[in-house]
Amino acid sequence: MEKIIKAAIDRGASDLHIKAGDVFRARIDGKLVAMTKQALSPEQTRAIALRLISNEKIREKIDQMTDYDCSWGAPGIGRFRVNILRQRSSFMIVMRVIPFKVPGVDEMGLPPVYERIAETERGMVLVTGVTGSGKSSSLAAMMRHINETMEKHIVTLEEPIEFLHRDVRSSITQREVGTDTETFRLGLRAALRQDPDVIVLGELRDAETIDTAMKAAETGHLLLSTLHTPDAQTTIMRMISMFPPEEHDGVRLRLAEALHAVISQRLLPRADGKGRVAACEVLIVTAAIRDLILQQRIGEIRDFIADGREQYGMQTFDQHLADLVTQGVVAFDVALAASTQPADFELKMNMFRESGESAYTSVTGR
Repeated sequence: MEKIIKAAIDRGASDLHIKAGDVFRARIDGKLVAMTKQALSPEQTRAIALRLISNEKIREKIDQMTDYDCSWGAPGIGRFRVNILRQRSSFMIVMRVIPFKVPGVDEMGLPPVYERIAETERGMVLVTGVTGSGKSSSLAAMMRHINETMEKHIVTLEEPIEFLHRDVRSSITQREVGTDTETFRLGLRAALRQDPDVIVLGELRDAETIDTAMKAAETGHLLLSTLHTPDAQTTIMRMISMFPPEEHDGVRLRLAEALHAVISQRLLPRADGKGRVAACEVLIVTAAIRDLILQQRIGEIRDFIADGREQYGMQTFDQHLADLVTQGVVAFDVALAASTQPADFELKMNMFRESGESAYTSVTGR
């Protein structure tokens, strides 16, 4: 198993899939690639699952298990976030590769505005996107920036702990749900009594957690977390909709005050075939955005993001996709498929190409 995992990582795998009745597969540059020819038996898959579980009490109950999350590491191979699940009455294992080295904003090719957002004193900052869009890595990169540039106490609540941070200029307390604290909700409430400057939540999962997270932001803390939403507008609507209808007005008011920024990501294959690049939408909550949230005009937010690019460093997905295409980083058809408003994106890109050709003609006379 370890040799196969090592081979997959050497090829740049981001995820590993181990399933009874199937070959060992790895996600490389976004594609699921077979790493072996022989299918795994249910017994082999169960044995691998047992090897990945360090908790003895959980190991004893493996045959009653339906879903289980943990982390696993091996010297010379790497660290992994592990999900063990049942399918067709046998086991499947999905392993997400966690780099030993915490990535930096520059190294990940993310916009510099990520660092400016991380430097804010208080408020809620959300990194959103679908599964596998690099949310955890971006959150870790922002934590690394705080750790290397400021004297803060950072408290994290994760399930499981992914990136291991060492103290640099900041002090970092990393707590694992299920091991160091019972639940996200209890851990978050306790974190407010632990003199934090920054609280990092692995994920906002329900209304109760969002409520406590808003309280943390309201009491002067910086709260960083993730959400499984595709863009900034949807993030705000989803958070409000998690609460009962009679609470929506109050939640809108609190969210308008507490929310500082929403970063949304999509990973796209590079035009040169060498890995993937993040396309990012960045919303900074200005006075105008705050009014839109309060007035229930959330559907207009995207236009304000587009207009706030130069002044605030905001950008829509389509603006960033246009940059990536003009820089030759992403192919046009890939960007078009990922765009939020494909018809408008195609029209603007065609106009840009035509204006570029006209400028070339006027300069060269050809």
